[in-house]
Amino acid sequence: MEEATKKSNPDQEVKKKIALVTGANSGMGKATAAALADQGFQVVMLCRSRERGETALSELQSEKDRDLKLMLCNLGSMQDIRRFTEEFKVYYDRLDVLVNNAGVISLERRETEDGLEEQFGVNHIGHFLLTLRLLDKMKPGSRIVVVSSGAHKIGKIHFNNYNLKHGFNVITAYSQSKLANILFARELAERLRGRGITVNCCHPGAVATSMGINRDTGFGKTIVKLLKPYFLTPEMGASTAVYLATSPDVEHATGKYFYRCWMTNTSKAAKSKKAARKLFILSEKITGEKLQNLLPR
Repeated sequence: MEEATKKSNPDQEVKKKIALVTGANSGMGKATAAALADQGFQVVMLCRSRERGETALSELQSEKDRDLKLMLCNLGSMQDIRRFTEEFKVYYDRLDVLVNNAGVISLERRETEDGLEEQFGVNHIGHFLLTLRLLDKMKPGSRIVVVSSGAHKIGKIHFNNYNLKHGFNVITAYSQSKLANILFARELAERLRGRGITVNCCHPGAVATSMGINRDTGFGKTIVKLLKPYFLTPEMGASTAVYLATSPDVEHATGKYFYRCWMTNTSKAAKSKKAARKLFILSEKITGEKLQNLLPR
């Protein structure tokens, strides 16, 4: 990408840590990108829409001098994720922090390019594939942060119907994808033990963002506007993800779940090692990628 080729002082580049934030064009993703850049990171803002990404990039850079780069990827397309990860590796020889923040929620059942139910396909499978394909650029000390939700507590992984072709509703779909986030983070943390790469999950709280608003029809804008005074700001919601990405207090913590910068409990389903392993195997089958083949020897 043209945006990713712009370099500042080479001597400064070597010293800077590299962070990648998905869904960085709005809400918590945008706030996370800004906070990490303000702490001295060079931040790659991964966005699906060039227009929205460029608008967010311009806004953040107009506020203050921030080292931000825009790169594009559709997390609902495994082909595009593979293209992006190869492109990322052309420009960057390492990745210090990966924040899997992007998420979708839809009242209607929709499918990704690959025929997956969209919320499961983007919120879980897209980030699963992205993470695995970037692991070879992560060294000891690198951190992976997965943004989940308290909605996981009512979630269930429908292993025989994960695409929800039967019995779809928005609550079932979204809570399944958020439970999948936690199970993935915990299983990946176990499989990466001894490599010095931490994987943690967080619940940002009730945040006023554009997620859930239909960009074509505008449906949902009125509800969000009415409830906004009762929600956290995107900056407040991003604080736990930023804490997990940067704080020395959690540099050795892995496989944990945090809320408001405190380690907290998950649902019983999210603690199931059997379900975590089963989901990981299913995700490898869906993506056609195996962790052991992607890790550096």
